[in-house]
Amino acid sequence: MPIPVADGLRAIGPAASNGAVSNWRTGMVCHASHGGPIGQGGSGMSVFFGETHRQLQDAHGTRRLADRLEGNAHAVFEEAERLFIESAAMVFISSVDDSGQPTVSYKGGAPGFVRITGPGELAVPNYDGNGMFMSLGNIAANPKVGLLFIDFERPHRLRVHGRAMLAEDEALVGLYPGADCVVRIVATEIFVNCGRYIHQSAGSRLSPHLPGADGSQPFPAWKRLDLFDGALPQGDAERVERLGGPIPLEDYRGEADPTS
Repeated sequence: MPIPVADGLRAIGPAASNGAVSNWRTGMVCHASHGGPIGQGGSGMSVFFGETHRQLQDAHGTRRLADRLEGNAHAVFEEAERLFIESAAMVFISSVDDSGQPTVSYKGGAPGFVRITGPGELAVPNYDGNGMFMSLGNIAANPKVGLLFIDFERPHRLRVHGRAMLAEDEALVGLYPGADCVVRIVATEIFVNCGRYIHQSAGSRLSPHLPGADGSQPFPAWKRLDLFDGALPQGDAERVERLGGPIPLEDYRGEADPTS
């Protein structure tokens, strides 16, 4: 099955990170200016909840609260949400394969690596990974995805549900040195979650493996493990040989320091 391909996206300038959280609102507001809330429309039908959710809500007395929270979901990014997303250095993306098996992937980059490309659209680059293409393969089978943005310094969470597709537009991919492709996501529901159980961590040190302005990045040490000898793509295998060949697991020092 071919991967859905986007026609191309509008790009915006660098993310404005200053004040992204200080200007953040609680999200518990009416979104009538954006065409009204997503859930609990005129039909009274829920977009979020099925019968099993309702049974648990009724058992715990939270149906009205759940309806109120769903009523605040929307499909157009507010300014504070845009600032929050474009100051983020990470996002968690959930996807489902063609058998119904879900998975979740961590995506990291320099602040601003996730770009808002339209009123309810965003773009996420895909950098060199382990070669399994779990997320992209799942998107080819089922475009529905869930995104979770977390601020670990000032505890806050933002969720985005949407439909994803692979963007092959060269101009868009060119905005991300080192990326092999970009995933476009059109939001269907945007909503805030309580951040009270988020453990605080400043996260002030970015990964040394992020691609530089020219797209170059350190070679991952795990690809030198003898466990993967004979399984790497040719370019990676040649790089391993130039670095001195495969290493045993007991010599692996992790990825925190690419020079070790």
